[in-house]
Amino acid sequence: MISVDDAETNKEFAESLHADFPLLSNPEKDVAEAYGVLGERGFASRWTFYIGKDGTILDIDTAVKAASAGEDVVARLTALGIDKR
Repeated sequence: MISVDDAETNKEFAESLHADFPLLSNPEKDVAEAYGVLGERGFASRWTFYIGKDGTILDIDTAVKAASAGEDVVARLTALGIDKR
């Protein structure tokens, strides 16, 4: 997961969710811009990129719903034939 928020904000967010995955900070917004998710007001859109082991983008979900994001990711990984281990 990557965010345009600063590292301290992301750390607090991750701790509040007991996240067990990396949360990267990109306050410079260059990565968000490179992936085409940076909006005109400087906020990043919530998109999920499914990236293969070889670095190839396998799929992009541009309609992420926060309430079901976890289940949606698992379903998409399964549909793509990606082992979550």
